[in-house]
Amino acid sequence: MTHSISASQKQKGFTGTQVLLMMLAAVVITAGVSFLVIRTYIFPQPFSPVTLNDKETQKLDKKLQQLGWQSDSGARRQASSANDLTPEPYRESDANRQVTLSEKEVNSIIARSPDFAQRVAIDFSDNLASAKILIPIPRDFPIMAGEILRVNAGLDIHLDKNRRPVVALVGVSLMGVPIPNAWLGNMKNVNLVSEFGDRGFWNTFADGVDDIQIHDGELYIKLRK
Repeated sequence: MTHSISASQKQKGFTGTQVLLMMLAAVVITAGVSFLVIRTYIFPQPFSPVTLNDKETQKLDKKLQQLGWQSDSGARRQASSANDLTPEPYRESDANRQVTLSEKEVNSIIARSPDFAQRVAIDFSDNLASAKILIPIPRDFPIMAGEILRVNAGLDIHLDKNRRPVVALVGVSLMGVPIPNAWLGNMKNVNLVSEFGDRGFWNTFADGVDDIQIHDGELYIKLRK
């Protein structure tokens, strides 16, 4: 009977080979997770710039013209068709004041700038614009010189009860770690438009916007008359 119990207890335990394999698996998993964290947050790879086909580019350029922004490609097309211009009366319509930009279109605009093409990526969700930013650390900096720092940030964008735009910082994280509000100058959840809207950019921005909405994958703007 004693011999039987002893044999049963031995069968329930792990052999030396099994223990070794489990230790090896734990080491491999830990190394894999560490590598993923390092590549994603500490030494992230540059983003792939978003590109549009010709039809998408023409559609985007038309939207940008509604906002008073003449892109290089749009300017070239306008110059090439200058001889075909015919006089016409000036008109305004509500349709021309409304512009919807997709997440892909916004990222393609960013990709047109060599300084931001591989360093900034924008995401749109309900009332939230999020950005991933890769910031190069100067080579004369004492820590992580020459490496790339990954920063994530979010902005809450909507209209308040008075139909005035609200742009508020939701938060900022550094390499995946949220930065305390005190370190951000207590600017989290502060409406930048009302805080700095008495003059300058934010005041001009608010006065010129009749409606602004962010939904999953798109930004909608309606300009005032």
